[in-house]
Amino acid sequence: MKILITGANGQLGTELCHLLDAKGIDYTATGSAQLDITDRQQVAGYFARERPTVVYDCAAYTAVDAAEEEPGRAVNQAVNVRGTQNLATAAESVGATLVYVSTDYVFDGTNPVEYLESDTPNPQNAYGRAKLAGERVVQTTMSAYYIVRTSWVFGAYGKNFVYTMQKLAQTHHELAVVNDQVGRPTWTRTLAKFMVYCLNEKVAYGLYQLSNTGSCSWYEFACEILRDQDVKVNAVESAQFPQKAYRPRHVVMSLAKAEATGFKLMSWRDALHAFQAQIK
Repeated sequence: MKILITGANGQLGTELCHLLDAKGIDYTATGSAQLDITDRQQVAGYFARERPTVVYDCAAYTAVDAAEEEPGRAVNQAVNVRGTQNLATAAESVGATLVYVSTDYVFDGTNPVEYLESDTPNPQNAYGRAKLAGERVVQTTMSAYYIVRTSWVFGAYGKNFVYTMQKLAQTHHELAVVNDQVGRPTWTRTLAKFMVYCLNEKVAYGLYQLSNTGSCSWYEFACEILRDQDVKVNAVESAQFPQKAYRPRHVVMSLAKAEATGFKLMSWRDALHAFQAQIK
């Protein structure tokens, strides 16, 4: 395989690079400075010249609130929709397999039970709509692809909820965290391993949902993050923290399809503990 990683400087892209390094697998890592996925001609030229056989697309615009207004709205569309189209078109032209990472925000959060891959999406914010458009671009353009929906991502190499809570705990004796949004946390290492697993094990192409097992509210997640620290965490409603972008209240995506591939998942608590041990 001749592997290309886009968005290699981001939270997931960096994790994926470290994973492949540990496995002794060669790859080419690109950020926007090396490959601007929003530039159709640049992408087409790169693929025609380098002819990758596998593309891990970790490039994304993830500023959920900023995506609701300009200039974030334009960047969201440029990266998550047109950039995805450029990569999908170029990858298909050289017969490459594309791995596209999507989000639980494609759902509206009104389902009291688990969402299946076959459930109808209904995104309620600009970011979710753009990522769903990216999914459809991949599905209609590509012959060989994996779409991996994930949620509540945390890891060593970027900003995330775990780092935010740990930092706040250094300067506050008491914190307020919303308790009416429920989902599944995902360690970047788990996600990166699944992406590689799909290619190595020749898993059937298509759409998958991937996170660590179990579910929780942001409040419960925060309590576990700070379990060993002298800080009080209070549960509050989302209305006390108004945001520009709507956040789904209950998105617990089914992991049955991913688990049926033989991929082993750890619980979000075990993943969090392993991650915290790593960064110590």
